[in-house]
Amino acid sequence: MTSRDAGDTAWVLEPILQIPHVVAAVLLTRDGLVTGYTEALSQASAERVAAITSTVQGACRTAAAAFADADRAEVRQVVVESDHGYVLIVPTDHGTCVAAYGDGEVRLDLLAHRVHSQVARLGEKTMAAAARGADGGASA
Repeated sequence: MTSRDAGDTAWVLEPILQIPHVVAAVLLTRDGLVTGYTEALSQASAERVAAITSTVQGACRTAAAAFADADRAEVRQVVVESDHGYVLIVPTDHGTCVAAYGDGEVRLDLLAHRVHSQVARLGEKTMAAAARGADGGASA
């Protein structure tokens, strides 16, 4: 198993790890709570990454709105490049976020494509689950 999760989230993170040079990934809520993380991270590290990621997202939304002279802005992705590699943060439409880290050799285009694909799949699964009523049947 390549993911540690609080629910059924391994399917979201494991395909991201298949990209060469991807080291770790975290699935979190927008307010910074970990819902899943890969085994390259300890729980404490995953929680620290989630808290920082939540803060970075908020700062980026505020900066984007300020530059656009708008009241608010939604961020589609955040890329942080460092001397150690890349952090890619992609929020979903339903209040969660995927953050992935690749070393300096990672192909950022492949990483971005895979993370965005997994975020889309997560959205599809969430929407399918939301369409069910309390009795397990489709809601009207």
